[in-house]
Amino acid sequence: MNNRIIIAVLATMASLSGYAQGGSKSPYSQYGLGTIADQSQGFSRGMNGVGLALRKGNVVNTLNPASYSSIDSLTMVFDVGMSGQSTNFKENNTSLNVKNANFEYAVGSFRLFKNVGASFGVLPYSNIGYDYSSTTKLENNFGTVTETYSGSGGMHQAFIGAGWRVMEPLSVGVNVSYFWGTYNRSVATSSSNSNINTITKSYSANVNSYLLTFGAQWQQRLSHRDALTIGATVGVGHKLGADASCQIINVDTTSFVVSNALEVPMTYGLGLGWNHGSNLFVGADVMFQKWGGIDFPEVSTKDNQTIYAMRSGLLKDRYQVNVGADYVPNPISQHFINRIHYRLGAGYATPYYNINGKNGPKELSVSAGFGIPLQNRWNNRSILNVSAQWVHTSATDLITENTFRINVGLTFNERWFAKWKVD
Repeated sequence: MNNRIIIAVLATMASLSGYAQGGSKSPYSQYGLGTIADQSQGFSRGMNGVGLALRKGNVVNTLNPASYSSIDSLTMVFDVGMSGQSTNFKENNTSLNVKNANFEYAVGSFRLFKNVGASFGVLPYSNIGYDYSSTTKLENNFGTVTETYSGSGGMHQAFIGAGWRVMEPLSVGVNVSYFWGTYNRSVATSSSNSNINTITKSYSANVNSYLLTFGAQWQQRLSHRDALTIGATVGVGHKLGADASCQIINVDTTSFVVSNALEVPMTYGLGLGWNHGSNLFVGADVMFQKWGGIDFPEVSTKDNQTIYAMRSGLLKDRYQVNVGADYVPNPISQHFINRIHYRLGAGYATPYYNINGKNGPKELSVSAGFGIPLQNRWNNRSILNVSAQWVHTSATDLITENTFRINVGLTFNERWFAKWKVD
């Protein structure tokens, strides 16, 4: 059994070498640390990412580390996921369709000993990926000026976690993550007028730090079949110790460096979940990220001199609300159709950045999915999770995005720790 655990851990860590950098084609990923990624697993994505108050012994719920204490004592759970998406970008009368696919996560969980479960894996944090340009006509037929924007990178986390059931209703847990990533962004200005010089501004940073998230769940029995769960999480905000660099190439080349420029915010989550036997789960999550108190480096001009320095007001606090439900007619039925999970969800999120002093785009999303049981001679508890999600991102006088995303996750749930008897 120990060898199998080691193999599972190594398989997860091996995915680090091939971990996808770009999970976004959105021009909005040029702000802050990029587009914040969905950190839920396949079973939860059909519910639009709900999971702070979810406690199940047959899944890995990284949204709240307190949930690890519910892991089944006889199993090793391993979950991998990927997604493919098609996004329509629209601005005024111009429209563009872009497609991309990405590896999303690889996580595992098992029971360490009574009342204590452990987890490990690789998760996304943010995605950066865009390439677009805009052209402006100069007055008096002096030609045109074209600005080309491009960027790549993203932030990721490799974590280990543990959850402990302190007493019957209360569990607590913690995730400790190695947090790493890069961003590379550039703005190149060129003109059809030879009297106007080409200017290129390049921005970059390399992050190697940590994340720390604490969680708690309180589950109260209401009846023989009904239980109410309250979940809460706190993510510790701190400086990342990463320097931000800027290089401006005009006639000459000028380089700037801002030391210890990047930071992650304090993050708070509160969830409520209702279980009706093993058939129905209904939940709601509220998340708050305190980006508003964080400064971010920006190029500006003062007294005819170009400076690259920290500036406040570029980021703002982010709020997110998700609701969702999971229903299975009869999880122990001999009929396949009765063991399928049916899921629905919806969500709303505000941006964590401002654009030219105005609010960035807000997000509306809905999702639906299935959990399809897989069965063979040795295993009848693994599940293929498939879900579809539509995300609408918009703000006044800005680009509108409509994204259709397919999420596919495979939860391996095997009886690694069962003792076999031979008569």
